[in-house]
Amino acid sequence: MKWVKDRTGRFASRPHYLPAELDEECEQLVTSFLKTRYGTASYPITTDDLTVLVESLTESLDLYADLASEDGEVEGVTDFIPHRRPKVRISKTLTIDKRMSNRLRTTLTHELGHVHFHSFLFDGEQSGYLFEDQALPKSNKCTRADISQATQTDWMEWQAGYTCGAFLMPATALASTIIEFLRLRQLTVARFGLFSEDGQELIQIVCDAYEVSRDAARVRLQQRGTLIGSDVGVGLL
Repeated sequence: MKWVKDRTGRFASRPHYLPAELDEECEQLVTSFLKTRYGTASYPITTDDLTVLVESLTESLDLYADLASEDGEVEGVTDFIPHRRPKVRISKTLTIDKRMSNRLRTTLTHELGHVHFHSFLFDGEQSGYLFEDQALPKSNKCTRADISQATQTDWMEWQAGYTCGAFLMPATALASTIIEFLRLRQLTVARFGLFSEDGQELIQIVCDAYEVSRDAARVRLQQRGTLIGSDVGVGLL
């Protein structure tokens, strides 16, 4: 990680992570949590375990927040409070509607990315908002577009979007899934066209192995360089 100028104006400078650095830290956090809890790390990580993990790093987690009054399609909010653990709020729609279980999981891990990688920034208060009460919470509101289509222009959302996939589909475990796919099909090259038969089959295998949507699996495989073709997304549906 290195420090660079924050062009969004939130801070004087902000952390810049390489994808490999995000992958390593996300995997370390998730595997350590699972090994402490169960003695081993296996996937898919359950939604209950994701909830416990987020709760362990926050002051509170509200899975039934009413976010309907927020501008845009806000599905998750992280309230950063100087020198305290952050609070996370998740739209009750995601929790109540079982058809949205994948969106609940990606929203939880998106907010986990904010909690783990960004909370410390608000303790030092290098914020560009000079005339705000520094003791008040700073609420980072994440819309569906932020979670699924974040660009590098907004570095906080891009980093949280990337870590979303890295928490749910850790690099080492995902590599093992890909290697097994190659072995069973007697393939030697782990690069497939996005719309190829092998590529589409691998997407489904990752969906099933990690309990994520096809879009989430596709984006993660593109980020890892296994799928080629089309634009590589950074957030997850």
